[in-house]
Amino acid sequence: MQGSDETNLIEAEEGGVARLTLNRPKAFNSLDMALLDALHEALDRIARSPTARVVVLAGHGKAFSAGHDLKEIGRDRRHAAIHRLFSRCSAMMLKLKDLPQPVIAEVDGIATAAGCQLVAACDLAVCSAESRFATSGVKYGLFCSTPMVALSRNVPRKAAMEMLLTGDFIDAAEALRLGLVNAVVPKAELAAATAGLCARLLDKPKDVLALGKRAFYRQIELPIAEAYDLTTDVIVENALGDAFGAGLDAFVSKRPPVWPGQENG
Repeated sequence: MQGSDETNLIEAEEGGVARLTLNRPKAFNSLDMALLDALHEALDRIARSPTARVVVLAGHGKAFSAGHDLKEIGRDRRHAAIHRLFSRCSAMMLKLKDLPQPVIAEVDGIATAAGCQLVAACDLAVCSAESRFATSGVKYGLFCSTPMVALSRNVPRKAAMEMLLTGDFIDAAEALRLGLVNAVVPKAELAAATAGLCARLLDKPKDVLALGKRAFYRQIELPIAEAYDLTTDVIVENALGDAFGAGLDAFVSKRPPVWPGQENG
């Protein structure tokens, strides 16, 4: 995809896949307030979209995202300005979680600080073999406290602490081993790998994916007994719905299912 400096976020949709491309390549796609606002607006539109069934989040240029724009922070270090910036970013990360569609991070290049947080906040992630990840704020005297929330919910505790305390990079292979990404592929195969993952989601009933995503994030923070209570209610609701009825019919008839509302693709 060709990008320009005219818009900080490129939006496109094709075949049920909504693609958002961070487009501040000269600033390594750092998340300034304008880009955060654009992401909020785009995610709100996608949440209401009757056609978008999967979301891909990518970066244009040499980086996925270098996190917050430190130059922007340095221009106004008053409490109100800094609180607004980080609150706006946290709200955007939560919006990714609350979005009914699955969100895939397509990472090529560095993902540091809030950029690493962005990868961790997505439901799935695919990266090129050249990609690297870090929560590097500590090296500049700013501990990555908000990135820690998503990171610590994706990778084991001691690995998260090592990344947070040292600010050092991990490579793509280590990110895969730790569970920060789902797949590592050669750079030339990244787009195809993302498309393949999208295809594996697009043939599932969108309402059931939304139900499952919502339940996943609700149950994971609950004590185990409460998690079972919640998911029992969820699976009962699911089992009584039209999608499972269509799936049962397809199973009995030994044919691929045709999901309600998705008869035309």
